[in-house]
Amino acid sequence: IIAHIDHGKTTTSDSLLAGAGMLSFEVAGKELKLDYLEVERERGITVQSADVNMVHEYEGKEYLINLIDTPGHVDFGGDVTRAIRAIDGAIVIVDAVEGVMPQTETVLRQALREYVKPVLFINKVDRLISELRLPPEKMQEQLLKVISGVNKLISRMAPKEFRDQWLVNVQNGSVAFGSAIDKWALSFPWMKQNNITFKDIIDAYNKGEDAIKELMEKAPLHRVLLDMVVKHLPNPAEAQKYRVPRLWLGDLDTPEGKALLECDPKGPLVMNVTKVMMDPHAGEIAVARIYSGTLKRGENVYLSFSGSESKVQQIFLWKGNQRFPIEEVPAGNIVGVSGLRGVSSGETVTSDPNIAPFEKIKHIFEPVVTKAFEPKNPKDLQKLIIALKNKEREDPTLRVEVNEETGEILVSGLGELHLEIIEDWLRREQKLEIQTSPPIVVYRESVSKVSPTIEGKSPNKHNKFYIHVEPLPENIWRALSEGELPEGRVKKKAEEIVNKLIELGMTREEAKRVKDIFQDNIFIDATKGIVHIGEVMEMCLDAFEEVMKAGPLAKEPVIGVKVVLEDAVLHEDAIHRGPAQVIPAVRDAIKEAMLQADPVLFEPVQTLRIDAPAEYMGGISRIIQSRRGQILEMDQDEDHLIVKARMPVAESFGFTTSLRSETAGRGFWTFIDSKFERIPRELQNNVVKKIRERKGLPQIF
Repeated sequence: IIAHIDHGKTTTSDSLLAGAGMLSFEVAGKELKLDYLEVERERGITVQSADVNMVHEYEGKEYLINLIDTPGHVDFGGDVTRAIRAIDGAIVIVDAVEGVMPQTETVLRQALREYVKPVLFINKVDRLISELRLPPEKMQEQLLKVISGVNKLISRMAPKEFRDQWLVNVQNGSVAFGSAIDKWALSFPWMKQNNITFKDIIDAYNKGEDAIKELMEKAPLHRVLLDMVVKHLPNPAEAQKYRVPRLWLGDLDTPEGKALLECDPKGPLVMNVTKVMMDPHAGEIAVARIYSGTLKRGENVYLSFSGSESKVQQIFLWKGNQRFPIEEVPAGNIVGVSGLRGVSSGETVTSDPNIAPFEKIKHIFEPVVTKAFEPKNPKDLQKLIIALKNKEREDPTLRVEVNEETGEILVSGLGELHLEIIEDWLRREQKLEIQTSPPIVVYRESVSKVSPTIEGKSPNKHNKFYIHVEPLPENIWRALSEGELPEGRVKKKAEEIVNKLIELGMTREEAKRVKDIFQDNIFIDATKGIVHIGEVMEMCLDAFEEVMKAGPLAKEPVIGVKVVLEDAVLHEDAIHRGPAQVIPAVRDAIKEAMLQADPVLFEPVQTLRIDAPAEYMGGISRIIQSRRGQILEMDQDEDHLIVKARMPVAESFGFTTSLRSETAGRGFWTFIDSKFERIPRELQNNVVKKIRERKGLPQIF
C-alpha cells in the first residue's frame, strides 16, 4: 500500500485486517494496528513498513494475500523502495481533496521502476461531502481529475511494454473510491452490481451515523479493495515472468532461471531479503520474498553479499508485530526468517552458493544530511557503534561512518526527520544518552574537463600505470543515477550493459572495455596487448572504487567521472605486482588526474512544494531568496497559494520554523525531488576549506 503522507494507508490497512478477521471493526481505523512502534503512535506517521499475510475469498475461491503497509514521509522512502522489491502489485491511495501530491509521484515511480502494477483507491471521499459539500456531478469531476492525474504519471513512468495496459480505469474496476475511516469503498462494477449511486453516498452522510454504517455494510471497504486486488493485480506466477528478467542477474536458460520465471516451489531456493529487524530475543529477523523453491526450517542457506552459510532457525508469518512460526513456505510468499547471521537488506539468499544474486536495490534518494553522534558517557561508545551499525543493516538509506583517527561517528540520513527518529530510537529503545552536532551536508566531487595523462608509479618503481579522467556525458550519467544500468564489476550480462551504453552514444569498442560501474562513475580499460593486465585488473578496480568513495578535493564521494586506464608497464614477476604495489599506484594517478581536470563540487539541491494562504506570497518569496533558493512556479487557486521552489540542502535547516513564523503557522511544505548541482564557483573554495577543516585534513588552497 503506497501513498503520500497522511493519505490514509495505515487506516485502510486496518479495515483490510478487520475484513480478514484479524481486528474488530469497532477499533479498525483507530487502532492503526500496523503502526506498532511507540514513535509512530506519538507522531501519527508510519516510520517503517509492516507486513501481514491474510486470506480473502473471491468468487468462491480462497486467496492468500501478502500485504505491506509502507511509510509516506519522504525521509522513510528507503523502506518503500525495499518493500517494493517484495511485491508484484500496489494499491496507490490518493486523498480525494488533495489529489496527486509530490510523494504520490515518488512512490509510484519507485513501484513502476521495479515492474510493480498499480491499482488506485481514492480515499477520504467523505471530505468532498462534509467539508466541500460537493453535489454528485462535482464529486465525479473531482474523482476524474484524480484518476487522470495518476494515469498521467503511469503513462510517463511505466515500463514501455505495460504503459497502456497498466492505466487505471473506472469501467473495469481498477479504481475504487471510499472512506477508510468510515470503512466503505465502491468501484464501478460494485455500484452496478449492488445498485448504489453517488446520490446514495451523499444522502447517507446527510442522514448521519446509522446511514453511514448501512453504507459500510452494503459496500465494505475490505471486500471492494481485496476483490480489486485479486482481479487486477498479478499473482506471483504471472508477475515473475516479466519481473525476474528485469531484476535477477543470472542466466534465464539455467534450471534456476526457469524455476524463477515459473515461481516453482520445487526449484532451487532463491529469495531476496527486503528488510532486517533486530529482535532482542530472536536476534536478526529477515523479511524476504521467496522467488523460487520452498524454505524449510533447519535447512542451510547461502548469503550472496558475504558468501557465508547460515542455518534457518525459524520461519514466521506476519500480523503486524506478531509472528506465527511455521515449518515451511513455498515460492511467491513473503516471510520472516531468523538465524541468517550477518544478513542485510537487499541480500539474495539461496540453497546453492553458485546461484546469481538479484540486482542491488537502488534507492531513489541518497542520504544528504549528516550529524555527528557521541555518547554522553564515554563508556557507552562501543554500545552506540554496535547499535548504529545494526540500524544501518536494517536501513541501507542510513550511512554510519566511524573515523578511526578521531573516533567521530558520522550518521547520514535522507533528511532531518530521518535522523531525529534514529536519535529517538537510541534514547528510547537502546537507553543511550547521546549528543548530536548540528546537521552537516554531504557534497559530491566531480571533474569539468579532460585531464592530461598521469603516470602512477608503484612504491617499488617496477610498475607504471597511465591514466586520464574526464566528465561522463550527461545522458550516461543520468542513466546511471536513475538505475538504468546495473552497478558493479562487469561480468555477467555484459552484453546487455554494452548495448545500453551504445544506445546512449558510446562506441562499441569503448563500451566493451567498461570494467566497473560504481556510484555513477565508470572505469574503462583501454590498454592493448598487456600480458598480465588480467591479473592486476581487480586491484585496479579496488583502487578506483576507493577514490570514488572519497575524492581528492574534500574526501567526499565522487560522481559523473570516467576513469580511463590507457597503458601500463608491469613487472614480469607476480610477487612484484601485488596489491601493495598496484593499489597505491592507480589510486594516486586517479587522484592527481582529477586535480588536473578542474575539479568541481556538487551540492544537494531539493525541489519543494509550499502550500500557504495567498496573502503570505511576499514573505515566502523572501525566505526562499534569502536561502539561495529560486522560485520555479507559483499557482494561485482563489486564496490558496502553491509555490514550487529549489533550495540547497545546506540552506534548508530550520526552514520549517521560518516558514511557520512567516505564515502565522498556516504554511507547510513537502519535498518533491533532490539532485546534485554544481556549487557556485565563488563558494567552492570556501566550502572545501570548511569540509577539510572539519575532517582534520591539511588545506590544499
